[in-house]
Amino acid sequence: MALPRQVAVIGGGVIGAGWVARYIHNGIDVAIFDPDPEAPRKVGEVVAGADRAYARLTNAPQTAKGSYRFASSVADAVKDAELITEAAPEQTALKRKIYAEIEAAAGADVPIASSTSGIKPTDLQAEMKHPGRLLVAHPFNPVYLLPLVEIVGGEKSSEAAMTRAEEIFSEIGMKPLRIRKEIDAFVADRFLEAVWREALWLVKDGVATTEEIDDAIRFGFGLRWAQMGLFETYRVAGGEAGMRHFMAQFGPTLSWPWTKLMDVPEFNNELVDLIAGQSDAQSGHRSIRELERIRDENLVAIMQALKGQNDGKGWGAGETLRQYEDRLYARAHARAAAAEHDITKPLRLHETTVSPAWTDYNGHMTEFRYLQVLGDATDALLRFVGMDEAYNASGRSFYTVETHIRHLREVRAGKPIHALTTVLMADEKKLHLFHEIRHGETDEVLATGEHLLLHVDTKEGRACPAGEEIQAKAKQIAAAHEALPRPEGAGRSVGQKK
Repeated sequence: MALPRQVAVIGGGVIGAGWVARYIHNGIDVAIFDPDPEAPRKVGEVVAGADRAYARLTNAPQTAKGSYRFASSVADAVKDAELITEAAPEQTALKRKIYAEIEAAAGADVPIASSTSGIKPTDLQAEMKHPGRLLVAHPFNPVYLLPLVEIVGGEKSSEAAMTRAEEIFSEIGMKPLRIRKEIDAFVADRFLEAVWREALWLVKDGVATTEEIDDAIRFGFGLRWAQMGLFETYRVAGGEAGMRHFMAQFGPTLSWPWTKLMDVPEFNNELVDLIAGQSDAQSGHRSIRELERIRDENLVAIMQALKGQNDGKGWGAGETLRQYEDRLYARAHARAAAAEHDITKPLRLHETTVSPAWTDYNGHMTEFRYLQVLGDATDALLRFVGMDEAYNASGRSFYTVETHIRHLREVRAGKPIHALTTVLMADEKKLHLFHEIRHGETDEVLATGEHLLLHVDTKEGRACPAGEEIQAKAKQIAAAHEALPRPEGAGRSVGQKK
């Protein structure tokens, strides 16, 4: 699915800036309008945080970053947009005014996605000339990391606009959740509001401090919710008898006076001072940017851990990350396949940039990251000869059975690198590859990797012939590469002299 080339973001606050970061990390250019003179600084700091997080989130080859600019007006921002994200303050009248400015300057078929956290889209559409284009796409902070986006249609929202928005958000690594019925605050914020109300009472009544409540969440049920949600967690809590037993056991407690959810503490200066004072004592020694960095690093670690679950398919947010990585790899391989390749020369199929997360205390790429780059180069070659997701899903794949790496030069974070691949041999079951990792600026050889791969039936656990088309393409390249000089270092063992 083609991603939009240009997106407009109206509002550069916490949510708007998060959208900007996610869009540009997927190769989309963004035009921003925000009258706040501090907006460029704020957006720049959020984007810098996203850069740091994405460097750790995934090793998949990312699309070249898009750019962003600040527009002089709403009209200037939306004039070339293929999707418009509205992230203005939660004021219905203000949002309606913005939509009028958008409709005067943007194409009538360009979807408008509001980031509102609770206003019904039907209310937002009330004064629009083309209301079918408007929908709610409610994300969660940080937008560039958390995958959930609630998709809510109003009475006049078109199915085409809703579907297009879902497709785009899926493609950029998010989990669109279509809300079945239009309702104030949608779904997720209703849970947050319930927890928030109860927490305010607990602090006001002196039962717990802000820090103690946060500890109860982050050391307890928050960890369960992060990967199983509410109902699946309680199903497990029911033991072997499952949800029915859980409800029979704990259902009667719903009538007990445990909660004050139907009552709200008086929202006055005293309550604000109490909450703010405890929050300052809890976290005031850290800046907001430092807290954002810690939050992002924790989220990346949790999502990466979940990505490895369920036999490598991922679980919860980890599954969404795994699917996003698959899209990133597919895009990278599609770019490589679309380029002109002279198969009489070593193939340049994989290129990347050394991430700061790949470096040691000296700022140089660590040993195991060289193997990762070599593995990605092997994957790119396999894609090039036709081994795609459908082929792997059929239960056939190439496994690396032997590897020899030479570490020749150091390379620092932020530097471009690429791999050149020579196919030394290909038959019906085996591939013998030789990669050179080269510096993207100097072209010096940084490392070499020699790999023997065996084609296997993953269901039977034994070697078997590769598909005929894959065999033919691999043998064609191997035959063409026979005329090349044998790569320096090919066939060497550890410590062997030239």
